[in-house]
Amino acid sequence: MDVILGKKLGMASFFGPAGREFPVTIVQAGPCKVVQVKTIEKDKYEAVQIGFENQKESRVNKPLSGHFKKAGVEAVKHLREFKFEGAGKISVGTEFNVSIFHEGDNVNVTGVSKGKGFQGVVRKWGMHLQGGSHGTHESHRGPGSIGQCTWPSRVWKGKHMPGRMGNDQVTVKDVEILKIIPEKNIIFIKGSLPGAKNGILKISRMEV
Repeated sequence: MDVILGKKLGMASFFGPAGREFPVTIVQAGPCKVVQVKTIEKDKYEAVQIGFENQKESRVNKPLSGHFKKAGVEAVKHLREFKFEGAGKISVGTEFNVSIFHEGDNVNVTGVSKGKGFQGVVRKWGMHLQGGSHGTHESHRGPGSIGQCTWPSRVWKGKHMPGRMGNDQVTVKDVEILKIIPEKNIIFIKGSLPGAKNGILKISRMEV
């Protein structure tokens, strides 16, 4: 299995063997326990459900509490299911940690980007400001004309307009693992990763 859940701890500088400085994102990757296994015979597809970050059982509702007790694992905050061939060979309760990766591996990281709220067209789409002369007033950051009158008498679908920005699922592909601290389940991944501090990330060696 080449996928694990992690938590973004923050960013720092990392100095390579030649003294070159790299920006890195520090991630706590796992440990993750298998909570449920889906098989073709029973569920018509193969998948593994893994849990990350333990929490008090009193904070879990009854259906989830029964789900964890059936698997014989502690209650967790985050559950994710991943489909892949051969998932039926993995047993419930198996634990995965950073040992599935090695320094120098390239991985794909998926997370939810920071939410920016409702934004105008200048920030959201990078449109230019309207001029400060020729009669422009009270609309320097506005989108200007958004359509035609006689034809087509409507606004084209997909027109760049103000709206909600951020809070989208983002995948950063082919980023390098520069360092692993196995005893703490910490990995240093080159560059920036999506999401805010303490955000949950999916780290995979390939698309899963």
